[in-house]
Amino acid sequence: MGTLEFLYKTKPGRLLLCPLASRPLSELSGKLMDTKASKLLIKAFAKKNNIKTEDYILDDINSFNDFFCRRIKDGLRSFDTTPESLTSPADGLLKAVKIHKDTVITVKQSSFSIREMLRDRKLAESFEGGICLIFRLCVNHYHRYAYFDSGKRYRNRRIQGIYHTVRPVALEEMPVFTQNTREYTVIDTDNFGRAVQMEVGAMLVGRIVNENESSGKCHVVRGEEKGHFEYGGSTIIVLLPKDSAVIRDDIVSASEKGEETPVIMGEKIGVKDAGR
Repeated sequence: MGTLEFLYKTKPGRLLLCPLASRPLSELSGKLMDTKASKLLIKAFAKKNNIKTEDYILDDINSFNDFFCRRIKDGLRSFDTTPESLTSPADGLLKAVKIHKDTVITVKQSSFSIREMLRDRKLAESFEGGICLIFRLCVNHYHRYAYFDSGKRYRNRRIQGIYHTVRPVALEEMPVFTQNTREYTVIDTDNFGRAVQMEVGAMLVGRIVNENESSGKCHVVRGEEKGHFEYGGSTIIVLLPKDSAVIRDDIVSASEKGEETPVIMGEKIGVKDAGR
């Protein structure tokens, strides 16, 4: 039995999980990953996770977290700029879920409602009949993310919680996304109506670092960097209103089977609904 199976599937493990998922330990882990000594972990981490280091800018890496949120070289993540194209805000494994009234969304046996996730009844109701896009980032993925479309965004809302891993074994045992710390932005997009782009933290660190998070309403541009995650697996969720977009057939087909589709930042994952 592996460590995660022990923590999430046994009684002794669950007793240990409470302190492990606590904010003080997560913050301590984050500080350790910020130290110069943590650079010793980089080479083995990159090798184990098949990270192509030649794709990234590594001139000013002073800690493991610097490496984890490394910047990719110009030209390796280009956004589809066609207005009608729906683009991925990040690298990750994508699943698309249709939202119905009182829908409980299941991700690897973890269940939650849109209302629970947002903690805003009126906002949640505005997405009935819409689409929930779930991008699960693994440790080998690029951990910077961008706005999926241009538009006017509002002040970020941060919901404090406790951190759990987003690995499937954890998702089988508890409603991870409604317990983890998360932060979301409401965006009046140019092409897809009022949407939500949310970041979800993970166990141990899982820090969400958003740019200009305290500012009020302002204009953002598709492909503009929104922020990054520091060490830990993480998740981005995009909520789209009814009749706003048509998702790519292969993504829909895989999602209906409970499978995820690998995507990269800027990739076209759908199109604007012709009726909008």
